[in-house]
Amino acid sequence: RLRLHDGKLIKDRRYHLRTYPNCFVAKELTDWLIDHKEAPDRETGIRLMQKLMDHYIIHHVCDEHSDYKDAKLLYRFRKDDGTFPLTKDVKVFMRGQSLYEKLVSVEESILKVREENSVKYQRTFLGCEMIDWLVQEGEAENRKEAVELGRALLEHGIIQHVSNRHHFFDSDVLYQFWINFRRRRRLTELLNENSSRALSESPDSPFCLRKLNPDPGNTSFLSVQTNKEIKIVSAVRRSSITSLAGNSNPYFSPAPMLVFPPVAECNPKSVLKRPVTNEELLSPGAPYIKKTLTIVGDAVGWGFVVRGGRPCHIQAVDPGGPAAAAGMKVCQFVFSVNGMYVLHLDYQTISSLIMTGPRTLVMEVMEAIE
Repeated sequence: RLRLHDGKLIKDRRYHLRTYPNCFVAKELTDWLIDHKEAPDRETGIRLMQKLMDHYIIHHVCDEHSDYKDAKLLYRFRKDDGTFPLTKDVKVFMRGQSLYEKLVSVEESILKVREENSVKYQRTFLGCEMIDWLVQEGEAENRKEAVELGRALLEHGIIQHVSNRHHFFDSDVLYQFWINFRRRRRLTELLNENSSRALSESPDSPFCLRKLNPDPGNTSFLSVQTNKEIKIVSAVRRSSITSLAGNSNPYFSPAPMLVFPPVAECNPKSVLKRPVTNEELLSPGAPYIKKTLTIVGDAVGWGFVVRGGRPCHIQAVDPGGPAAAAGMKVCQFVFSVNGMYVLHLDYQTISSLIMTGPRTLVMEVMEAIE
């Protein structure tokens, strides 16, 4: 975005007697991506910009197009018109980036290469050192507030215990910044975000606000992935902080987190009796009603499987899980996730939105009137 401003691709533009501030022409931006080697071809450039649209970073100036079109259409970064959603997750991420930049720019920084159990770790610090620094620099009013900030950073995958065994404490336990905010990145990393292998090989990517870590001991509901003719249920786990209250066990699995344990095969047959289109769902007088579900994830997830695309539907619901308790049923169609309209998205993208969002999930679903 800043590079586009510097290059004057983002500017006030006039169209049909109306001036649209701080916008860019899609076709010009695709040219720019190729010229600056951010995309090898137009198709990749379009996919990259669609990712930014799906993640609520850019949008059509009049919100008349939900897809990014390589044409003379005007789009804008939401940060330039005040519509970028500063959710709690985004605020924590930005705070982590700010602290990191401050730490690496000072002399005698507490961030150092340290060794533990004959293994060297980059960007490390002791928990008590970080607490001292946060209070000293006015980043926290007291040690209790500093601990809460450290825990928020750990829960969002920005810092971690070096061997991933402890939560954040005011002690001499060794932690590290999991994200290297200064590593040069290209937009094409966005296209790998649905691949567990790509993400685990790039643990410091800022495009994922949650830490990824294999944990073969967990299997639970959330999303469905395809593998040729066989459908795969991939498990996603979200540990619960509150469930650990009062537990003296020092070994802690950070929450929330994504895990990719061994997959389990399931029946690929869809629960839908027939395909349903978005036009059918949204047409006036259609026999569908919209419901809002608030689902609070527990220690093993939310308890449902989403499948299909444009629109996605609920394929299965764990009868003892949070989703069932909130009123979710099979064959419901996913209309929005945490306020974001998703009827035009596929299940991989929707699963990613859910997994990288807050533990309390707000979904709008559409179900047939009986």
